[in-house]
Amino acid sequence: MIPYVTVEEASLALGRNLTRLETVWFDYSATKSNYYLYCHNILFLFLVFSLAPLPLVLLELARSASGWFDRFKIQPKVNYSFSDMFGCYKDVMKMFILVVGPLQLVSYPSIQMIGIRSGLPLPTLSEMLPQLFVYFLIEDYTNYWVHRFFHSKWGYENIHRVHHEYTAPIGYAAPYAHWAEVLLLGIPTFMGPAIAPGHMITFWLWIALRQIEAIETHSGYDFPWSPTKYIPFYGGAEYHDYHHYVGGQSQSNFASVFTYCDYIYGTDKGYRFQKKLLEQIKESSKKSNKQNGGIKSN
Repeated sequence: MIPYVTVEEASLALGRNLTRLETVWFDYSATKSNYYLYCHNILFLFLVFSLAPLPLVLLELARSASGWFDRFKIQPKVNYSFSDMFGCYKDVMKMFILVVGPLQLVSYPSIQMIGIRSGLPLPTLSEMLPQLFVYFLIEDYTNYWVHRFFHSKWGYENIHRVHHEYTAPIGYAAPYAHWAEVLLLGIPTFMGPAIAPGHMITFWLWIALRQIEAIETHSGYDFPWSPTKYIPFYGGAEYHDYHHYVGGQSQSNFASVFTYCDYIYGTDKGYRFQKKLLEQIKESSKKSNKQNGGIKSN
Protein backbone atom coordinates (compact mmCIF):
# COMPACT_ATOMS: atom_id res chain seq x y z
CA MET A 1 0.00 0.00 0.00
CA ILE A 2 1.33 3.43 -0.96
CA PRO A 3 1.95 5.53 2.19
CA TYR A 4 0.60 8.73 0.66
CA VAL A 5 -2.93 10.07 0.73
CA THR A 6 -2.78 12.31 -2.34
CA VAL A 7 -0.79 12.64 -5.55
CA GLU A 8 0.54 15.97 -4.29
CA GLU A 9 1.86 14.31 -1.14
CA ALA A 10 3.54 11.60 -3.22
CA SER A 11 5.09 14.22 -5.50
CA LEU A 12 6.43 16.10 -2.51
CA ALA A 13 7.97 12.93 -1.08
CA LEU A 14 9.64 12.06 -4.41
CA GLY A 15 10.78 15.62 -5.01
CA ARG A 16 9.25 15.70 -8.49
CA ASN A 17 5.94 15.37 -10.29
CA LEU A 18 4.64 11.87 -10.84
CA THR A 19 4.81 10.51 -14.35
CA ARG A 20 1.58 9.61 -16.10
CA LEU A 21 2.10 5.90 -15.36
CA GLU A 22 2.91 6.63 -11.73
CA THR A 23 -0.30 8.66 -11.43
CA VAL A 24 -2.30 5.75 -12.87
CA TRP A 25 -0.54 3.36 -10.48
CA PHE A 26 -1.23 5.68 -7.54
CA ASP A 27 -4.93 5.98 -8.42
CA TYR A 28 -5.26 2.22 -8.71
CA SER A 29 -3.11 0.92 -5.86
CA ALA A 30 -3.10 3.63 -3.18
CA THR A 31 -5.96 2.10 -1.20
CA LYS A 32 -5.18 -1.56 -1.94
CA SER A 33 -3.12 -3.85 0.26
CA ASN A 34 0.14 -5.33 -0.98
CA TYR A 35 -1.39 -8.79 -0.62
CA TYR A 36 -4.27 -7.81 -2.90
CA LEU A 37 -1.83 -6.49 -5.49
CA TYR A 38 0.28 -9.64 -5.29
CA CYS A 39 -2.78 -11.81 -5.92
CA HIS A 40 -3.16 -10.13 -9.32
CA ASN A 41 -0.56 -12.72 -10.31
CA ILE A 42 -3.34 -15.32 -10.33
CA LEU A 43 -5.29 -13.33 -12.91
CA PHE A 44 -2.22 -12.77 -15.09
CA LEU A 45 -1.31 -16.46 -15.04
CA PHE A 46 -4.87 -17.43 -15.91
CA LEU A 47 -4.89 -15.03 -18.86
CA VAL A 48 -1.49 -16.22 -20.11
CA PHE A 49 -2.38 -19.93 -19.76
CA SER A 50 -5.72 -19.36 -21.50
CA LEU A 51 -4.99 -16.81 -24.22
CA ALA A 52 -1.33 -17.12 -25.25
CA PRO A 53 -1.74 -20.62 -26.81
CA LEU A 54 -4.94 -19.68 -28.70
CA PRO A 55 -3.19 -18.55 -31.93
CA LEU A 56 -1.37 -21.90 -31.94
CA VAL A 57 -4.71 -23.72 -31.59
CA LEU A 58 -6.12 -21.89 -34.62
CA LEU A 59 -2.91 -22.56 -36.53
CA GLU A 60 -3.02 -26.28 -35.73
CA LEU A 61 -6.67 -26.56 -36.77
CA ALA A 62 -6.01 -24.72 -40.05
CA ARG A 63 -2.96 -26.85 -40.77
CA SER A 64 -4.77 -30.11 -40.00
CA ALA A 65 -7.67 -29.15 -42.25
CA SER A 66 -5.76 -27.82 -45.24
CA GLY A 67 -2.08 -28.68 -44.90
CA TRP A 68 -1.19 -25.03 -44.54
CA PHE A 69 1.91 -24.29 -42.47
CA ASP A 70 3.08 -27.93 -42.71
CA ARG A 71 6.58 -26.69 -43.49
CA PHE A 72 6.70 -24.91 -40.13
CA LYS A 73 5.35 -27.84 -38.10
CA ILE A 74 8.26 -29.64 -36.42
CA GLN A 75 6.45 -33.00 -36.34
CA PRO A 76 4.06 -32.65 -39.32
CA LYS A 77 2.74 -36.21 -39.08
CA VAL A 78 1.14 -35.40 -35.71
CA ASN A 79 -2.27 -33.71 -35.85
CA TYR A 80 -4.24 -32.48 -32.85
CA SER A 81 -7.99 -32.02 -32.96
CA PHE A 82 -9.83 -29.28 -31.11
CA SER A 83 -11.00 -31.82 -28.50
CA ASP A 84 -7.38 -32.94 -27.95
CA MET A 85 -6.21 -29.40 -27.28
CA PHE A 86 -9.26 -28.45 -25.23
CA GLY A 87 -8.76 -31.57 -23.14
CA CYS A 88 -5.19 -30.46 -22.41
CA TYR A 89 -6.45 -26.99 -21.48
CA LYS A 90 -9.01 -28.47 -19.07
CA ASP A 91 -6.28 -30.50 -17.35
CA VAL A 92 -4.12 -27.37 -17.08
CA MET A 93 -7.01 -25.40 -15.57
CA LYS A 94 -7.65 -28.18 -13.07
CA MET A 95 -4.02 -27.92 -11.98
CA PHE A 96 -4.33 -24.15 -11.93
CA ILE A 97 -7.35 -24.24 -9.60
CA LEU A 98 -5.99 -26.95 -7.29
CA VAL A 99 -2.27 -26.09 -7.17
CA VAL A 100 -1.13 -22.87 -8.90
CA GLY A 101 -3.86 -20.57 -7.56
CA PRO A 102 -3.65 -21.76 -3.93
CA LEU A 103 0.16 -21.57 -4.09
CA GLN A 104 -0.08 -17.91 -5.11
CA LEU A 105 -2.51 -17.22 -2.25
CA VAL A 106 -0.24 -18.67 0.46
CA SER A 107 3.17 -17.57 -0.88
CA TYR A 108 2.82 -13.86 -0.12
CA PRO A 109 4.98 -14.01 3.07
CA SER A 110 7.93 -15.00 0.88
CA ILE A 111 7.33 -11.87 -1.23
CA GLN A 112 7.39 -9.78 1.94
CA MET A 113 10.53 -11.52 3.16
CA ILE A 114 12.61 -10.87 0.04
CA GLY A 115 11.45 -7.24 -0.20
CA ILE A 116 9.52 -6.90 -3.44
CA ARG A 117 8.03 -3.41 -3.28
CA SER A 118 4.77 -2.06 -4.66
CA GLY A 119 5.06 1.66 -3.96
CA LEU A 120 6.53 4.65 -5.77
CA PRO A 121 8.62 5.38 -7.73
CA LEU A 122 7.83 2.89 -10.49
CA PRO A 123 10.84 1.05 -11.96
CA THR A 124 12.39 2.52 -15.08
CA LEU A 125 13.08 0.46 -18.19
CA SER A 126 16.80 0.64 -17.44
CA GLU A 127 16.06 -0.94 -14.06
CA MET A 128 13.61 -3.59 -15.25
CA LEU A 129 15.52 -4.98 -18.25
CA PRO A 130 18.69 -5.97 -16.33
CA GLN A 131 16.57 -7.52 -13.59
CA LEU A 132 14.56 -9.56 -16.09
CA PHE A 133 17.78 -10.68 -17.78
CA VAL A 134 19.17 -11.83 -14.42
CA TYR A 135 15.91 -13.63 -13.63
CA PHE A 136 16.07 -15.53 -16.92
CA LEU A 137 19.71 -16.52 -16.35
CA ILE A 138 19.13 -17.73 -12.79
CA GLU A 139 15.95 -19.59 -13.70
CA ASP A 140 17.59 -21.19 -16.70
CA TYR A 141 20.56 -22.53 -14.72
CA THR A 142 18.59 -23.85 -11.76
CA ASN A 143 15.81 -25.23 -13.97
CA TYR A 144 18.43 -27.16 -15.93
CA TRP A 145 19.44 -29.17 -12.87
CA VAL A 146 15.88 -29.71 -11.65
CA HIS A 147 15.00 -30.94 -15.14
CA ARG A 148 17.92 -33.36 -15.10
CA PHE A 149 16.64 -34.73 -11.78
CA PHE A 150 13.24 -35.25 -13.41
CA HIS A 151 14.95 -37.46 -15.98
CA SER A 152 16.46 -39.73 -13.37
CA LYS A 153 14.67 -43.09 -13.18
CA TRP A 154 12.70 -42.17 -10.04
CA GLY A 155 12.01 -38.57 -11.08
CA TYR A 156 10.71 -39.55 -14.48
CA GLU A 157 8.56 -42.51 -13.46
CA ASN A 158 6.97 -40.76 -10.49
CA ILE A 159 6.72 -37.14 -11.66
CA HIS A 160 7.98 -36.02 -15.07
CA ARG A 161 6.35 -38.70 -17.24
CA VAL A 162 3.09 -36.72 -17.06
CA HIS A 163 4.61 -33.77 -18.90
CA HIS A 164 6.07 -36.13 -21.52
CA GLU A 165 2.67 -37.57 -22.42
CA TYR A 166 2.88 -35.05 -25.26
CA THR A 167 5.74 -36.36 -27.43
CA ALA A 168 4.80 -33.66 -29.94
CA PRO A 169 4.33 -30.53 -27.80
CA ILE A 170 1.49 -28.03 -28.15
CA GLY A 171 1.15 -24.62 -26.51
CA TYR A 172 -1.30 -25.74 -23.83
CA ALA A 173 1.06 -28.55 -22.83
CA ALA A 174 3.69 -26.09 -21.53
CA PRO A 175 2.20 -26.04 -17.98
CA TYR A 176 0.76 -29.56 -18.27
CA ALA A 177 2.58 -31.49 -15.54
CA HIS A 178 2.37 -33.45 -12.30
CA TRP A 179 1.49 -31.29 -9.29
CA ALA A 180 4.89 -32.01 -7.70
CA GLU A 181 6.65 -30.77 -10.84
CA VAL A 182 4.61 -27.58 -10.79
CA LEU A 183 5.69 -26.95 -7.19
CA LEU A 184 9.36 -27.83 -7.71
CA LEU A 185 9.71 -25.72 -10.86
CA GLY A 186 8.35 -22.77 -8.89
CA ILE A 187 11.69 -22.69 -7.03
CA PRO A 188 13.86 -21.73 -10.06
CA THR A 189 11.21 -19.20 -11.11
CA PHE A 190 11.27 -17.55 -7.68
CA MET A 191 15.05 -17.58 -7.18
CA GLY A 192 15.76 -14.62 -9.48
CA PRO A 193 13.37 -12.20 -7.71
CA ALA A 194 14.66 -13.51 -4.38
CA ILE A 195 18.28 -12.69 -5.28
CA ALA A 196 17.56 -9.40 -7.05
CA PRO A 197 14.18 -8.17 -5.76
CA GLY A 198 12.47 -5.37 -7.64
CA HIS A 199 9.04 -3.85 -8.03
CA MET A 200 5.79 -5.82 -8.07
CA ILE A 201 5.27 -4.80 -11.70
CA THR A 202 8.64 -6.29 -12.63
CA PHE A 203 7.64 -9.47 -10.81
CA TRP A 204 4.34 -9.65 -12.73
CA LEU A 205 6.14 -9.09 -16.01
CA TRP A 206 8.71 -11.77 -15.20
CA ILE A 207 6.07 -14.40 -14.42
CA ALA A 208 4.12 -13.56 -17.59
CA LEU A 209 7.20 -13.54 -19.86
CA ARG A 210 8.48 -16.84 -18.46
CA GLN A 211 5.17 -18.57 -19.14
CA ILE A 212 4.87 -17.05 -22.63
CA GLU A 213 8.40 -18.26 -23.37
CA ALA A 214 7.46 -21.78 -22.20
CA ILE A 215 4.37 -21.75 -24.44
CA GLU A 216 6.47 -20.63 -27.42
CA THR A 217 8.99 -23.39 -26.70
CA HIS A 218 6.18 -25.98 -26.62
CA SER A 219 4.40 -24.55 -29.68
CA GLY A 220 5.40 -27.38 -32.00
CA TYR A 221 6.20 -24.84 -34.72
CA ASP A 222 9.51 -23.39 -35.87
CA PHE A 223 8.95 -20.04 -37.58
CA PRO A 224 12.00 -18.53 -39.31
CA TRP A 225 10.70 -14.98 -38.68
CA SER A 226 10.33 -15.44 -34.89
CA PRO A 227 12.03 -12.59 -32.96
CA THR A 228 13.50 -15.17 -30.58
CA LYS A 229 15.76 -16.34 -33.43
CA TYR A 230 17.86 -13.24 -32.77
CA ILE A 231 18.40 -13.99 -29.05
CA PRO A 232 21.89 -15.45 -28.49
CA PHE A 233 21.92 -19.05 -27.19
CA TYR A 234 18.11 -19.22 -27.20
CA GLY A 235 16.80 -22.78 -27.59
CA GLY A 236 13.28 -22.33 -28.90
CA ALA A 237 10.62 -24.74 -30.12
CA GLU A 238 12.78 -26.83 -32.45
CA TYR A 239 15.39 -27.38 -29.73
CA HIS A 240 12.89 -28.41 -27.05
CA ASP A 241 10.76 -30.44 -29.46
CA TYR A 242 13.65 -32.89 -29.83
CA HIS A 243 13.59 -33.42 -26.06
CA HIS A 244 9.90 -34.36 -26.16
CA TYR A 245 10.29 -36.45 -29.31
CA VAL A 246 12.92 -38.65 -27.66
CA GLY A 247 10.73 -38.82 -24.55
CA GLY A 248 11.58 -40.63 -21.35
CA GLN A 249 14.88 -41.89 -22.71
CA SER A 250 16.00 -38.32 -23.39
CA GLN A 251 19.22 -37.24 -21.75
CA SER A 252 19.50 -34.24 -24.04
CA ASN A 253 18.27 -30.64 -24.31
CA PHE A 254 17.33 -30.01 -20.68
CA ALA A 255 17.60 -26.22 -21.05
CA SER A 256 14.46 -24.22 -20.38
CA VAL A 257 15.48 -21.03 -22.22
CA PHE A 258 19.15 -20.84 -23.25
CA THR A 259 21.36 -23.65 -24.54
CA TYR A 260 24.67 -22.92 -22.83
CA CYS A 261 24.17 -25.41 -19.96
CA ASP A 262 23.49 -28.26 -22.39
CA TYR A 263 26.62 -27.30 -24.31
CA ILE A 264 28.85 -26.95 -21.22
CA TYR A 265 27.70 -30.22 -19.62
CA GLY A 266 27.51 -32.16 -22.88
CA THR A 267 23.77 -32.86 -22.82
CA ASP A 268 23.11 -31.67 -26.37
CA LYS A 269 25.29 -34.21 -28.19
CA GLY A 270 22.38 -36.40 -29.32
CA TYR A 271 20.52 -33.38 -30.65
CA ARG A 272 23.53 -31.99 -32.50
CA PHE A 273 24.30 -35.42 -33.98
CA GLN A 274 20.72 -35.82 -35.23
CA LYS A 275 20.68 -32.29 -36.64
CA LYS A 276 23.94 -32.87 -38.50
CA LEU A 277 22.65 -36.18 -39.83
CA LEU A 278 19.41 -34.59 -41.09
CA GLU A 279 21.38 -31.82 -42.81
CA GLN A 280 23.52 -34.45 -44.56
CA ILE A 281 20.42 -36.33 -45.70
CA LYS A 282 18.85 -33.13 -47.06
CA GLU A 283 22.06 -32.23 -48.87
CA SER A 284 22.29 -35.71 -50.39
CA SER A 285 18.65 -35.49 -51.44
CA LYS A 286 19.25 -32.13 -53.16
CA LYS A 287 22.27 -33.50 -55.04
CA SER A 288 20.29 -36.58 -56.07
CA ASN A 289 17.41 -34.46 -57.37
CA LYS A 290 19.81 -32.29 -59.38
CA GLN A 291 21.46 -35.36 -60.91
CA ASN A 292 18.09 -36.92 -61.78
CA GLY A 293 16.98 -33.62 -63.32
CA GLY A 294 20.12 -33.53 -65.43
CA ILE A 295 19.58 -37.10 -66.67
CA LYS A 296 15.96 -36.35 -67.66
CA SER A 297 16.96 -33.25 -69.57
CA ASN A 298 19.43 -35.29 -71.55
